[in-house]
Amino acid sequence: MSFKAGILTFFIGLIAFGQNHNAIEVPAITKDFVLGKFDYKTHAQFTKVDMAHASKTIYLNKDVYSAFLKMYNHAKADGVDLIIKSGTRNFKEQKAIWERKWVKYSSLNPMDRANKILEYSSMPTTSRHHWGTDMDLNNFTNSYFDHGKGKLEYQWLLKNANTYGFYQVYTNKANGRTGYNLERWHWSYMPLAKTYLEFYNKHITYLDITGFKGSNLAIELNTITLYVNGISKKAKTAFNKD
Repeated sequence: MSFKAGILTFFIGLIAFGQNHNAIEVPAITKDFVLGKFDYKTHAQFTKVDMAHASKTIYLNKDVYSAFLKMYNHAKADGVDLIIKSGTRNFKEQKAIWERKWVKYSSLNPMDRANKILEYSSMPTTSRHHWGTDMDLNNFTNSYFDHGKGKLEYQWLLKNANTYGFYQVYTNKANGRTGYNLERWHWSYMPLAKTYLEFYNKHITYLDITGFKGSNLAIELNTITLYVNGISKKAKTAFNKD
């Protein structure tokens, strides 16, 4: 294929994506799914990410990975490299992260300990990473995106990621966003994530947030309202039904 033909194919694919990503069909959703209580490695909707696009073994929803590949190719053409550092995590994996930090901050009282962890990590059963729609890109430090290569990567994402359905959900809190701290690396595929969040809000209660240390604090911390729904206004209003 010639260079011109390759460029033409790229833009045709981009136009087709823009026409179709609003109408993605979402298979039946279950409580276990949004709570992360399933095996994504054997789940029909998930696929393993090629190591050319990831820093370790990572799985994503198939539609999410397909959209990422289009974004990746566009970024590559612009001289920007995107690498997925983290993708899907199930309940057990999120529990391991949470309880490791629970021990790390053991000098704090339980409420302060939970608040400290919640600066950047979700309680198991409340993480968007359970859904296969969210990914962490390039670096886990906000300061990395302040200068040099990291700044170029972040500016590219701000300009282009929405075109492919990806939104930064944890922006700064200047406009009243609640929940987790700023995460410039965390991008969510809203054509699917929006539907999963709607299901979560309709069917999940605090009785479902259990099975890990500190889970009894979820109600007092108002976890569902402040954290599960603590995403940017731009992400909340993306793909609203007319």
